[in-house]
Parts: sequence; C-alpha cells; structure tokens
Amino acid sequence: MSEPLMSACEIADGVRAKRFSAREVTDAALRRIEAKNPKLNAFIQVDAEGARRQADAVDAAIARGEDPGKLAGVPMGVKDLEPVKGLLFTEGSRAYEGRIADRDGVSVSRLKAAGAVIVGKTNTPEFGYKGFTVNLLWGASRNPWNPEKTPGGSSGGSASAVAAGMTPICSASDGGGSIRIPASFTGCYGIKPSAHRIPRANEHAPTWGSFSTLGPMARTVRDSARYMDVASGPHPNDLEALDSTGLDFEGAATGPAPRLKRIAYSADLGYAIVDPEVIEMTRNAAAALAEAVGAELVEAGPGFPDPLTHWITIAASGDTRLVDEMTEEQRERLEPGFRQFAEVGRGITAVDVAKALEVRHQANRTMTAFFEQYDLLVTPTTATTPFIAEGPPPTTIAGKPVTAAGFIPFTYPFNFTGHPAASLPAGNAQNGLPVGMQIVGPRYNDRLVLAASAAFEQACPWSYPD
Repeated sequence: MSEPLMSACEIADGVRAKRFSAREVTDAALRRIEAKNPKLNAFIQVDAEGARRQADAVDAAIARGEDPGKLAGVPMGVKDLEPVKGLLFTEGSRAYEGRIADRDGVSVSRLKAAGAVIVGKTNTPEFGYKGFTVNLLWGASRNPWNPEKTPGGSSGGSASAVAAGMTPICSASDGGGSIRIPASFTGCYGIKPSAHRIPRANEHAPTWGSFSTLGPMARTVRDSARYMDVASGPHPNDLEALDSTGLDFEGAATGPAPRLKRIAYSADLGYAIVDPEVIEMTRNAAAALAEAVGAELVEAGPGFPDPLTHWITIAASGDTRLVDEMTEEQRERLEPGFRQFAEVGRGITAVDVAKALEVRHQANRTMTAFFEQYDLLVTPTTATTPFIAEGPPPTTIAGKPVTAAGFIPFTYPFNFTGHPAASLPAGNAQNGLPVGMQIVGPRYNDRLVLAASAAFEQACPWSYPD
C-alpha cells in the first residue's frame, strides 16, 4: 500500500478486496499522526495498540471469508464529546479530567460494527460550547493551512486531523455550526445531517437544550455519505430519531448530478455582517454550483430575523442543567466562559422558552415556504476566514462591530430549524486560508444536499495542504 492518504471509501473497498490490509492502512495513519499531531494538537489521545488490534480483527475476518463492513479498515478519530470504551472521555473539560468511557456511544458502536478502526480522540472546546477549539485541559488545536490560526470548533480537532491527512474521516457534531465552522476554516467537507438523523442515544448525550447533531468530518462527499449510511437510523433511546431506511446516502453522492430549477444565494441572510472577500468567493462558488446542476441562481433569502437570542434561550438552559448536576469541585474547574454561558439559563423563564420554541416553529414554516420556490439555499458558511488559534473571535468584520457570535451568523439558524446543511470548500482567500460555502436543503432532504455537494465537488475539485 502506498503512503499517500486515500479516501475512506478507497480504503474500505481496497481492504475488502484484499488489495492491502487494514493493518497496513492503520500503521500508515499512525505514522502520519505521529508526524503531524505535535504541531496541530488535533488528537488528545492516540490508541496505537488498540487501533492495531482493531485492524488485525478486520484482517482476520476477511481471511475467514467474512465482510467486515462498509468502513473496513478505515482509521478515524472520534470527537471527545462521544464515548469510546476504554478511551478518554473528558468532553474538553477539567471537570472530567482523566475520565475513561465504560462503553461505546451508539454511533461509535455502529462505526466499529462496520469495520472502522478508532485510532484516538480528537480535541474540542469544553462541552463544545464555542466555535473555536481551545480548552484549559488540552490547549488549542491548530489549522493545517496556518498553525497560528484556529481550525474552528467545536469539531476543530477532527477538522484539523482530516485536513492534515492524519485520517480521511473523523466523527463530529454540530449544535450551532460545530461541523460546518471547522469544515469552512480548514477546507474540509462537513455536513450537518437533519436533526436526529444519527441518533443521540448515549446516556451522556444532552436531551433538553441541545441542538447538537452528529455527523462526519471528511475530505470527500462520498466518504461523508457512506459514514451517514452506517451511523444513521433510529434508536429507542432517542425520542426523535429519524428512520433512514432505504435512503442510500452514498447512492445520492455517486449518482448523476441532480437537475434543479432555482437556487437562492444570500450573502447575509438579511442581518449578518460579512467580509466582502468571503461574499465574492461564495457568490462565485454558488454560481458554479448552479451551473453544475442546471439551475438559475437568484439572490434571495428566507427573510426570518436573526434567531440567535432564541437559540441561546434554549441552549443556555440545557447547559445550566449540566452544571447543576456537577459536584462543587467539578464546577470550580470549569472555564469561566462556559460557567458564564450556563448562568444565562438561570434568568430564563418557562415563558421565555415557550416563546423561543414558537419562534423556532415560525422559522421552520418560513423555510418550508421558501423551499416551495427554491431547491436549495446557499450562503457563506462563516463571515470571516480563520482567526488566531487561542482566540478570541474578531470584534469587527468589514469595519463594523460584531458580537462574539458574529463570525457564525449562517450556521446556528439551521440548528434552530433542524434543516440539513453542509459546508464545501469555495477556495482560499488572499491570506491563503480557506473559505466555505454553505448549502442548506429542505427539511429531511439530506440526499439532495449530498447530491448537490457531489456535483459541486466534481465541477470544482478542492485540495488540501501538504
């Protein structure tokens, strides 16, 4: 097997066809991690011996004439908000320093059952609460395009690992943009599936107050689609899990390009402040997407007001509950920023929550009407290119003041509504850093988002740093 990184699908298909072994692939990934991780801090833990045992088990199954699964021998990292039995499960927090998971999360168990080789845990900000990856326990993850810059967050460790070529794919999650932000900042492909497409069924998974959706961070659209085929589907412990029976996400990513009629492009959703270069690049990318699917490109947005306040109303109350379940010693070890965010929940009333939920339904109804006129909505993914790894986020964009969430005005609205959304590489800005284009699809139509993404990937191939 050659040393250069293959896609996850190439690895799995090659291992199943006996062109090379899972052990060879795993050893190559471990060498890449050893060479690149010290500079990037993408992985907080590498389980080399455990990975080799998993790879050997895949090879042994093939030798017995068995099919290990669609991800046979694919090395991947798991974001440290998901448990992997026997590995660290700190959730980026000193409150859980040294904690070891006693079981696999549901999605991890499905990935393993499909032959994936878990090589370690990737970094995340504390409980994934911010859009850049740094915490008091593990420090800052760094961007392979420029290590002085952030890879974004909260799936920044996974994005850094994938963009740097340590592994072709990693697990990720997205509660306000945590897949799409780092995908944009590192030039990866990141899809936030429809809410509950991949079940949140672990005992540690947030129930109330979280918009978090599990999904992949990958280098290709097809790899993401195969991951979704493996990890999606209902689970009895997730009250809202979607049935994905027969959807064949990989088929959507590998079939003919869809033929669409009208695609809407919005540079600001009516309220965002955005770097002019980001607007220009994403508008050009949107035009290329429209051409690839034979659609008319129209400048239009759904027209709902900025839902940030209502998103915070629901999200902060969930974090308040989390803090209240900790011991006083654990609470004292939390980052001040997370404690401050969680304290917002104490001033929230039941009426505030009811209002936020009603606004959420109104925004969803607005999107339903919007998609009666347009096949897809395209926006920038983030309002800026990456900033300093340790933060803070920019306080001004295009010469105008913004809040701490000002760099992510395009992502949290579609956690709020639950629509499938993906970030695709739109090219690199003059500073050499990636810019992402976001595609948002109609409710539950993950296949269309994947198919359109694949059409853009074919028309405008992207590359990664050396």
